[in-house]
Parts: sequence; C-alpha cells; structure tokens
Amino acid sequence: MTKAFVSGNEAFAQGIRLARPAVVSAYPITPQTVVVERLSEMVADGELDSNFIHVESEHSAMSCAIGASAAGVRVFTATSSQGLLYMAECLPYAAGGRFPIVMMNADRSVALPWNIYGDQSDSLSQISSGWIQFYAMNAQEALDMAIMSYRIAEDHRVSTPFMVNLDGFNLTHTYENVDVPDQEQVDSFLPPYSTTNKIDLEKPVNMGFTAGPAYNVLFKMSEHMGMLNARDVVPPVEDEFMRIFGRRYSGMVEGHLLEDAELVIVTLGCVSGLCMDVADRLREDGVKAGVLRIRYMRPFPDREVQSALLNAKAVCVLEKDVSFGNAGVVFSEIKSALYGSGCSCAICNRIAGLGGRDISFDDILAIFEELENRPTDVGFIGGSAS
Repeated sequence: MTKAFVSGNEAFAQGIRLARPAVVSAYPITPQTVVVERLSEMVADGELDSNFIHVESEHSAMSCAIGASAAGVRVFTATSSQGLLYMAECLPYAAGGRFPIVMMNADRSVALPWNIYGDQSDSLSQISSGWIQFYAMNAQEALDMAIMSYRIAEDHRVSTPFMVNLDGFNLTHTYENVDVPDQEQVDSFLPPYSTTNKIDLEKPVNMGFTAGPAYNVLFKMSEHMGMLNARDVVPPVEDEFMRIFGRRYSGMVEGHLLEDAELVIVTLGCVSGLCMDVADRLREDGVKAGVLRIRYMRPFPDREVQSALLNAKAVCVLEKDVSFGNAGVVFSEIKSALYGSGCSCAICNRIAGLGGRDISFDDILAIFEELENRPTDVGFIGGSAS
C-alpha cells in the first residue's frame, strides 16, 4: 500500500485501475473528465490492460458499456450532469438487463441556467432508474468504493449496475492524502469477473427482449429484489474489505454522535463532514447535536434511518437538490421512511448548495439553532421558497 496526494477524481481512477475493467467507455464532461483522462493514460502506459473506447457521446458511452457487459466482461464508464441526463434512456436498459456496470458520476447542477458547479440534482433525478446509488464523502472512500462497488454489483444475488457519486469540484477536484492498495491486495478481494448473464454462442440466450403484461412484472420483481439484496451484501463485503485493507465502513448509513442526539441533520456527500464538525463544536457547548449521513440512496436504508432517528426531537434534511413543486428528493424519502415508525420528531427540509453555492460552517450552525424551535417547513439557504 502506498500514499498518494491526489484529487477525488484521481483517487477514483486509481481504484478503477486496481479493479481491472476489460472495457472503459469514455466521453469527457466537466467535472468528471479527469477520471477518464487518467484511465486513458494508464492504458497508454501499460498500467491498465483494458480496451479504452472514446465514444462520441454519453448515450454511446452507456450503450457501449451495456454491450461490453453483455459480452461478459467487467466494464467502467463515467459522466456528469447533462451527460447523465443524455444517458437516461440507457440506464434502465442496463438495470433491466442485470448488467453490473460501475459508473462514476461527478455530481453537478443541471441546466438551465447553465452551470458547471456541483449539486446533486443530476443523480437524484435518476434514483428510479434501477441503479444502486452511493454518495462518497472523501477521496479515500471514493477510491475504496471504486473497488467495493464491483464486488457488490457483481454478486449473483445483486447483478445490478452501480453509480458512485462524487460531489463536483468539492470532492472531484480537492486534493487529499489517500492510501492506494497494492494490486495483489485488490486481486485477493476482487476476483476476475465471471457471469452466465452474457452472450454465449455455445449456449445461446435471448437478451434484451420484449415482455408483455403477463411476464413484464416478473422481470421487474426480479430487478427489485436484486436491488434489495444489495442491503444484505454490503455488510459482509465491508467486513472483508476491513480484514484485507484495514479500513472500516459503516454500511448503508453513517451516524455521528447519534446515541443521545436530540437535534439531527440528515445529509449526504462531502457536506456531511462539515456537518459533523459543527456537531462536534456544539457538543462542547452542551448541545445534543448529531448527524446522520446517508451513504446509499438506492437501495434506500429505511430501517437504518428509522433506528437512527427514533429518539430525535428535531431533524433537518439538508440536500443539494429540489424536486420542483414539492421538496427535496432526500426529504421525501426520509419522511416516507419515518411514517409509522414511531418517530415523533419535527422534521424540516433545507435546500442548499444549488449551482455550487457555498455551504458554510455558519449555515450549518444556523440550521442547528433553527432546530431548537422544531421547524417543519421547506426552505432554501441563499434564497426563498415563497
């Protein structure tokens, strides 16, 4: 294992190199471009034995990934923002075909207005596409998830594509020290890809077919169960990762100071670290503050959310997106999970960071102060919802 001072993008590219995908389908888009640039250099330098295919669009990138996975090999691609939306037609094809493609998405605002900076509007618009969705907090976790995502996605009980989301610029372009595992360690954790869900001239199968009303629901039920099975696969995968690499992760969610917390912020992505810092400061003043970080948006960790928030008095869901005409996507998911759970907390929603607007220490502090008054509204930080 070696130390490296790299950006989140470069850390993720190192993780993909170690996972040994046979095909990388690439189309650059800010702020994801560095990932596929580094992978192209690794292929050119002989560090990665892979077919690097530079396609003409994001739609083609996902189409290429689907075709390569159907041929029976490990595949990677990456995108962001409008590129993810351009791929949107193909995402359910990958999920319905049960192709365990891994994709990195650099979370970025969507147009209009045109904006290259980071929020989570792009990925959260696709939570019903059938893809596992994970949100990284830092570069080390991004690198590690580049490796673990394949173990989870390729498990025969799951067989589901996996989207790893990194906050645009705040994570993709921020430099940190990371531990880069040795190839031998990764090979012992992640075996070569093997599947029966592929084109096989010796044993022909029908793939990508039409199913009418009588059978369509059976395929959708199977797809749904594969996604739900990921909840049972994640813990043992993380346990084995800990055994080999020495880093422990927390499953579907991560709790910070939740044992006796009365005021809780629920969030996802790299802003979670800032929220935890503010909670630490408030604890010094005797305020029972805590943070619940959502690591996986799909499958959604409803049981973990219910357990974590059962004794909270007031909760704020802080997120970098909005479902126009309603509230934040994460807020709606959290409220749904808490319904009927016995949790009687007041719950509010704060929309922040849209278009890359900074979320400050004082912004988080103000949210915790608001929670003392048990708000139940939806509001924008840096604007008004009225």
